[in-house]
Amino acid sequence: MVATQAGTLPQTRSSDRRSTLGRRIRANKWSYVYITPFVVLLAVFTIYPIFASLGYTLYQWDGIGAPDAFVGLGNFRQVVHDPIFWRSFGHTFWYTAVLVPVQLFLALILALILNNPKLRFSTFYRSLFFIPAVMAPSIIAVVFQLLFSGFGPNISQIMIKLHLMRQPVDWLGDPGIVMWLVIAIGIWNTLGYNLVYFLAGLQTIPTELYEAAEVDGAGRTGKFWRVTIPGLREVGLIIVFLAILGSLQVFDLVQVLTGGGPYFASSVVNTYIYQYAFGGGFSAGGGGGSASIKPNVGFASAASFFYGLILMLLTGAQALAIAYTRRRRDHNLAQQNGAAQ
Repeated sequence: MVATQAGTLPQTRSSDRRSTLGRRIRANKWSYVYITPFVVLLAVFTIYPIFASLGYTLYQWDGIGAPDAFVGLGNFRQVVHDPIFWRSFGHTFWYTAVLVPVQLFLALILALILNNPKLRFSTFYRSLFFIPAVMAPSIIAVVFQLLFSGFGPNISQIMIKLHLMRQPVDWLGDPGIVMWLVIAIGIWNTLGYNLVYFLAGLQTIPTELYEAAEVDGAGRTGKFWRVTIPGLREVGLIIVFLAILGSLQVFDLVQVLTGGGPYFASSVVNTYIYQYAFGGGFSAGGGGGSASIKPNVGFASAASFFYGLILMLLTGAQALAIAYTRRRRDHNLAQQNGAAQ
């Protein structure tokens, strides 16, 4: 009798789990209906192309006709040993390493200011700072290309008239300047997203915590370090990783503004992949191409998968960091509740 009960216990538990799962699905059936179009579009236009292009990595193919020049893992070996890929890789991480901390610092400062209930016209200021984020990076790149090019009225002429410069500067043609220019435009372009994220995080912090800190004698600095920073820890970690992953995927801003030039000085991984997928040349400061590249969809696919693997590792690190932060928070709350009891 005991053996029979012990044998049926796992089956009972599994059936209970299935019934519980079924009830949850039925209770939230409209939620599944609403997300079905998104899942279908994601599968058709994102997931399927990723796996479909995996086969192309084994061929040298210009995108015309059927691939027949089998090279095996030769494309991956070529990517690993290509100095231009690693140079583009370095530019991408340089862009990220400078943009993310500067942008998050500015976004946090602006969020603290705009979250002040005593600030008048705060809604107008929020909209003003968010306007660049809703503009297409390619359009922004075209506008700044006109401003920094040597044709017509430009930034150099304005600065010369203001006696800030003595002679014009080739902003897009100077290898020592162009990457800093791309970073500055990138900070301005996407600042609004992180500003909104920080504002949302600040508004989730209970005002009672600030009042309690003020009763304990904490000033503005004390409330910032003892209430604001701990309250933003979890959402701030998500904001940091979103900013990192977003900046590592920079493409259209660089492609339109410089094309990766001059002489690969501003090339990033995505412009590198684009040039090899569709051919053409890396721009030399907005002028002609400095290097002619023939289309090789197989090589571009291999470079894309190699870079995608790196981004997957970073995403995994993000998930682990968020899980660790939540466990630590739950542990601290448990300790505080135990001490209170």
